[in-house]
Amino acid sequence: MKIGVVTFPGSLDDRDAARAVRTVGAESIALWHGDSDLHGVDAVILPGGFSYGDYLRCGAISRFAPVMSSIIEKAKTGLPVLGICNGFQVLCESHLLPGALTRNHALHFLCSDQTLKIENSSTAWTSSYQVGDEIVIPLKNGEGSFQCDDATLARLEGDGLIVARYVGENPNGSRNMIAGITNERGNVVGLMPHPEHAIDPLTGPSADGLGFFTSILNQMVSK
Repeated sequence: MKIGVVTFPGSLDDRDAARAVRTVGAESIALWHGDSDLHGVDAVILPGGFSYGDYLRCGAISRFAPVMSSIIEKAKTGLPVLGICNGFQVLCESHLLPGALTRNHALHFLCSDQTLKIENSSTAWTSSYQVGDEIVIPLKNGEGSFQCDDATLARLEGDGLIVARYVGENPNGSRNMIAGITNERGNVVGLMPHPEHAIDPLTGPSADGLGFFTSILNQMVSK
């Protein structure tokens, strides 16, 4: 299985995402933001860090990168896409996911190990978990507060489209403690915390993030 990892000019965590892909036994394919060719990948990860033009609004400029034109088209027909942190912001700017990520409510950058509760285990990226599982993975963002209008929030809640919630205090002011969401089809997932930094207890707080990567591998193998 080939999983593409996009690199934007400001990406920080593309290598970590590629390592997570290799750890579960898949092949990591480097995708450059300026190249529209997806090289036949079976899934795509938009990594965390930064992209470019984030000073305007995170993901607002990178959403128009050539690679995103191909990803948006393919995602609408079922290509699995995981957006982590800045990747989540890009997915919202691309309208593959609803809502927006805004400045943290305390206006400070956050960096801590965060407990999450899995709310949806039926997506392409969360099937290795059970609903109710609590996992610990790193959270690091300055604009990680998920916001949306009341109608969108009611739809996310009513249709079971919330993938994960923060446990404990709300770290960044997200509505309803939302840490991650999915689209109706379940192939596109956005997550603010970083599962790629929690695949090995030697280098992270746990190996709890590994399930996001085994999930997509298992889905592809079972097809």
